Amino acid sequence: MTRTVLCYGDSNTWGAATVARPDDRYGPDERWPGVLRATLGADWLVIEEGLNGRTTVSDDPIEGAERNGRTYLYPCLLTHRPLDVIVIMLGTNDLKARFNKSPWEIAAGVGVLVDMIKTAAAGRNGGVPRILVVCPPPTRDKIPLHAEMFIGAQEKSKHLAGFYRAMAEERGVDFLDAGKVIESSLHDGFHLDPECHAALGRAVAAAIDTFHIGDG
Repeated sequence: MTRTVLCYGDSNTWGAATVARPDDRYGPDERWPGVLRATLGADWLVIEEGLNGRTTVSDDPIEGAERNGRTYLYPCLLTHRPLDVIVIMLGTNDLKARFNKSPWEIAAGVGVLVDMIKTAAAGRNGGVPRILVVCPPPTRDKIPLHAEMFIGAQEKSKHLAGFYRAMAEERGVDFLDAGKVIESSLHDGFHLDPECHAALGRAVAAAIDTFHIGDG
């Protein structure tokens, strides 16, 4: 049986490149979902659902309402069901100054998405897929290309993991602190270098391996 994992995220799931790449995007095998696919093996289908600028639950008044992760989630789940695992890595864009969110509010936004997944009947036989919440790594202290956009983000980003962990524990879902295995790029302060995509893909695969999906 082929098992399916959906990776729901932002530009760091889409593969926004910090080094020279065509269309400023890492190739399919470089992006962390591609590394995840290669690591899990042929029995897994990995679906990439990364959108540049995607937030947890907020319309973006500048980049567009379609950046709202809540708006697209249900159609996405219904499109790809049945799903065995859903990996959510969002929150970096919520750090933008125009949203004025606290770390707790950003984690609560991810919690809204978790609650939606639990009621969507998107798992096998209408059940609930296994959910892995991934907290993005903190931004760098310097965000050279978008400093004004991310005023105040640095300090907030350092506190996200604790709130994400508490939210995940409260809802009984799995948690991975990406900041324990990767760092944001010095290039722009919040995207990921190629080696970090590779490390994150392997870390997510290791977490999924502990789920024993399809073992009966």
